[in-house]
Amino acid sequence: MKEQLDNKIEQHVSPVEDKNKPNVKEQGFTANPGDRIADEPQSLEEKAKQIAVDSADITGDHITVPTYFVVEYPDGEKKALHHVKDAEEISDVIRQARLDENGNRIWW
Repeated sequence: MKEQLDNKIEQHVSPVEDKNKPNVKEQGFTANPGDRIADEPQSLEEKAKQIAVDSADITGDHITVPTYFVVEYPDGEKKALHHVKDAEEISDVIRQARLDENGNRIWW
């Protein structure tokens, strides 16, 4: 028994130098690269083309999620809402959607 204690193996779960590196949050990374907001300003058109997710889900169905949802307000203003950062505002816009007598969606 004493011999077993003397031969104890110490094993680290992660390299010691990793403790000094900034973590993912500190580096500004996200689990999904499509969630990142560009450091440089982008036009509405550039934001409209960005894709956050473009892959199969757990059921095998292919899904595509835009990084930004472009919304046009009643006054004609267009705004690109980030699918994570502006999720609450996106929900508010969707709640305001209505259908006309022809089944067309009316947003305001």
